[in-house]
Amino acid sequence: MGRVRVVTWNVNSVKQRLPRLLPWLDERAPDVVCLQETKLADEAFGKLLGDELAGRGYEVALNGEVQWNGVAILSRVGLDDVVRGIPGGPGFPHQEARAVSATCGGVRVHSVYVPNGREPDSDHYRYKLDWLAALRDTVAAGPGEVMVCGDVNIAPTDADVFDPAAFVGHTHVTPSERAALQGLFDLGLHDVVRERWPGERVFSYWDYRAGMFHQDLGMRIDLVLAGAPVTGRVAAAWVDRKARKGTGPSDHAPVVIDLDTAPDGDIGPVVPPPSVRGKTGKLPQSR
Repeated sequence: MGRVRVVTWNVNSVKQRLPRLLPWLDERAPDVVCLQETKLADEAFGKLLGDELAGRGYEVALNGEVQWNGVAILSRVGLDDVVRGIPGGPGFPHQEARAVSATCGGVRVHSVYVPNGREPDSDHYRYKLDWLAALRDTVAAGPGEVMVCGDVNIAPTDADVFDPAAFVGHTHVTPSERAALQGLFDLGLHDVVRERWPGERVFSYWDYRAGMFHQDLGMRIDLVLAGAPVTGRVAAAWVDRKARKGTGPSDHAPVVIDLDTAPDGDIGPVVPPPSVRGKTGKLPQSR
């Protein structure tokens, strides 16, 4: 069906990010956009962005709530069979706005915001594992033409954090979380950014505090996982580091996947390259 650009981006409040989001859509011209942490109820999202997105050719699928969480899919290649949430999934205590899925251009697209987990072995941590198990079941019941896009709040391997020693005792890196993520890989999904750039230092999230971004002390927790038929179409997979710079950014950068053709070329995992390579340090909360 020709070039399709698929993006996932935790915007950390679509209202706060509005001055950056719309120009970014115009600059990068994505066809499918999975947003997380929109932090807006559906009606408020529509009032804020409905006309702007419609004017750019996007249909919108929403699953939002006031102040917290919230996910969306924006599509210019069709938006069919929308499902809000994960059917039968766990809540905390009620189901939160953490997932929405739709069929876009023949691909089943899931925009997900996985629970943080907070502290290992906490109630929220167990909720995170249960939520990931429910996501796995949902994906397993669907087609092979699938993309799971979002903030999974897990670094798949030690290569996906700036310094593994800094994360000992914290969530996002524990064996149980990585095993839950492995459950998605076991379905045949591919981590398309890592497969495109094996061994590269590539992150998608940098804490606002302590100059973490400028030191390139980050994590790769925003993933695009694709079934084999979609993975075979990947022409480029990269992190738009430019969108993390400047005034009022999200603490996450967009992850961009170009299917079939790559209009910007196969430009590597970050744009521009990391400012610092191989640096170590401590987490801000550990100081």
